[in-house]
Amino acid sequence: MHSGFVASRSTDPRTGGGSPSRLPTTAPQGDAARRSNGTSIDAVSLAIIEQLQEDGRRPYAAIGKAVGLSEAAVRQRVQKLLDQGVMQIVAVTDPLTVGFRRQAMVGIRVEGDLDPVAEALTAMAECEYVVMTAGSFDLMVEVVCEDDDHLLEVINKRIRALPGVRSTESFVYLKLKKQTYMWGTR
Repeated sequence: MHSGFVASRSTDPRTGGGSPSRLPTTAPQGDAARRSNGTSIDAVSLAIIEQLQEDGRRPYAAIGKAVGLSEAAVRQRVQKLLDQGVMQIVAVTDPLTVGFRRQAMVGIRVEGDLDPVAEALTAMAECEYVVMTAGSFDLMVEVVCEDDDHLLEVINKRIRALPGVRSTESFVYLKLKKQTYMWGTR
């Protein structure tokens, strides 16, 4: 199986709802506390992440109250999580409202090493999500474009032109029914 994410979507700090976050009663053990980048995350940091997933603008004082830390301690932990690449705090936009009317998922079959193709895709501004997969496609790429002509140019002139790309299959989005980043910290 190929390695995990090459580039990932940003977490949506603004999507709210759901039940209030709660501090786990026990610290994660073994692999549960270790993430793919080798960073160990304790129960309090996981609870901070959950608080920020509910509201990325939540004040550190409010987070501290929820997880039992001071505002300064929360600020330090958040900065450490950001520096380690465990999370991002960003504004996630609706592509349609900012002029990007065409989105598609593109399945890509590659001959040879996937890494150079994946790296080239991550360098393309239109590629928002690049993941190595097992199955019918070697790579799946989410592409966000201004219109159909822009999508055609990206797929035909740029993606298919990459050395190693054998074939592509495009799945044009007709309507987005759900997009959330509230998977928590399970």
